[in-house]
Amino acid sequence: MNDEEPTDAELLAAHVAGDPDAFARLFTRHRDRLWAVALRTMGNPHDAADGLQDGLISAYRRAESFRGDAAVTTWLHRVVVNACLDRIRAAKVRRTEALPDDLDEPGGRGSVRTATGDREDPEQAAIADDRRRALLAALATLPAEQRAALVLVDMEGYAVAEVAVMLDCAEGTVKSRCARGRERLARLLRDRLAATGPPGDPAHPEPDAAATRPIPVPPKPTPTSSNAGEGGAP
Repeated sequence: MNDEEPTDAELLAAHVAGDPDAFARLFTRHRDRLWAVALRTMGNPHDAADGLQDGLISAYRRAESFRGDAAVTTWLHRVVVNACLDRIRAAKVRRTEALPDDLDEPGGRGSVRTATGDREDPEQAAIADDRRRALLAALATLPAEQRAALVLVDMEGYAVAEVAVMLDCAEGTVKSRCARGRERLARLLRDRLAATGPPGDPAHPEPDAAATRPIPVPPKPTPTSSNAGEGGAP
């Protein structure tokens, strides 16, 4: 008797063969990662849920088209990301609102923890949260294709070659989108943090009062009677 868990490919094949539970098991296995990608790509939970649903319906119906030339997870991400991009293009609006606090989904490669697992200092945690919000708000303003590439490569940690399969484009295109996206993000973050850097932020220290005070100009010496008699000003 084989008690091993079926592979992703086996579950997908079982779904195609008519197993009513196979696709649900496959989705449950990768739910957290797919949700994180949809959320970062769409920019808010409502649209992310719609994009993820569109992608899963598409994957459910198109499972027979899976050729096995890539990992099942790669194929699932490709279907979900394309569904999200289709929604963004259809809406023709750029979302600029900050993303919610639940982005660090369990199992996501983008999760950030302290090395010891201890609570962070409240002040440092607030600064880190402000920076993260600034990053995600800036990310939401990027063109959809750049955003998707950055989410998959920089935030989810996928290899460029794998992302190229997900986005159905050349590896050079992925690299180009990431490079342009990073450049634009850096510019946006510089402008945003320069204007709204939190007090006490080492990157944006408050100017010292003495350093900003005008340098006093010493008064001109007043001639005395003694030096007036020695050729001084009358």
